[in-house]
Amino acid sequence: MASSISLLFVNHCYASPSSTAALRLRRHPVQVGPTSLRFLSLHSSSAPSPSSHVVSVAAMATEASAKVIDGKSVAKQIRDEITAEVSRMREAIGVIPGLAVVLVGDRKDSATYVRNKKKACESVGINSLEVHLPENSTEEEVLNYISGYNDDPSVHGILHMNEQNILNAVTIEKDVDGFHPLNIGRLAMRGREPLFVPCTPKGCIELLHRYGVSIKGKRAVVIGRSNIVGMPAAFLLQREDATVSVVHSRTSNPEEITRQADIIISAVGQPNMVKGSWIKPGAVIIDVGINPVEDPNSPRGYRLVGDICYEEAIKVASAVTPVPGGVGPMTIAMLLQNTLISAKRIHNFQ
Repeated sequence: MASSISLLFVNHCYASPSSTAALRLRRHPVQVGPTSLRFLSLHSSSAPSPSSHVVSVAAMATEASAKVIDGKSVAKQIRDEITAEVSRMREAIGVIPGLAVVLVGDRKDSATYVRNKKKACESVGINSLEVHLPENSTEEEVLNYISGYNDDPSVHGILHMNEQNILNAVTIEKDVDGFHPLNIGRLAMRGREPLFVPCTPKGCIELLHRYGVSIKGKRAVVIGRSNIVGMPAAFLLQREDATVSVVHSRTSNPEEITRQADIIISAVGQPNMVKGSWIKPGAVIIDVGINPVEDPNSPRGYRLVGDICYEEAIKVASAVTPVPGGVGPMTIAMLLQNTLISAKRIHNFQ
């Protein structure tokens, strides 16, 4: 399970020296919940109408400040599309997509995750199943439930813990997280297609597409190289014919490399690490980071910020995702989409 997150005091875009110039990144995946729980419920401001989604980069750059890439609004549009397809499938062949999760332990964030996943599934008409096992459950017990869901024809997607044995146990045809080694291997290879693409990176690329951002031939920098976000995001950008650099904990000149990017995807879990000086004028920024920082003015005592210094980025970039309300809502939308794709594939429904 994921470790607890310590709070840092960050005044606007100040961050401690340990997270800036030398890019001393924590060598672990971006923390977005328990190991098996890879998205959060986020809150954002009101969304623009869907008709405002497709905006060219050139048009964005002419504005006084960066265009806000509204993930909440785009995710709502995608969920509406999923709802229509689920309804069509149910009426045509009597099949309802099913998403199952196996949770171990009694963590509050796990309970929140199950509640949010169930609510999201219900909102689009997907069946939600879960089994909640005690903390002291053996690996064999967990694997037995995974095996049961593998064989259950009403289940089309399985969420699981990221331990290797569990990961390998989920049949690739139901690996809607997209982390099965065969799915990642196919993603990395030219001429091969994965059955599923990992949800958060897939959501990042979908935002670029829906906002009309051209990727082909552009310089892209991915900050972070986790198996969950950074690495698959770099593969996806390469598939879109971008020239991709990956900045990580051993990169000696991260600011210089990042400043060359037309597109930045940051997923390192360091609050406000990327300053305005790191950003090429007119760049498009996708901020995956979700970091709590102390805020005495917040009822919760903290607020969420991204890896990018938002206040500085909007003055330099042409478009940027907010935190919260950017990538977060897209992750759950992509999970629902992957579940629908799985059900269609299994039942050969076009």
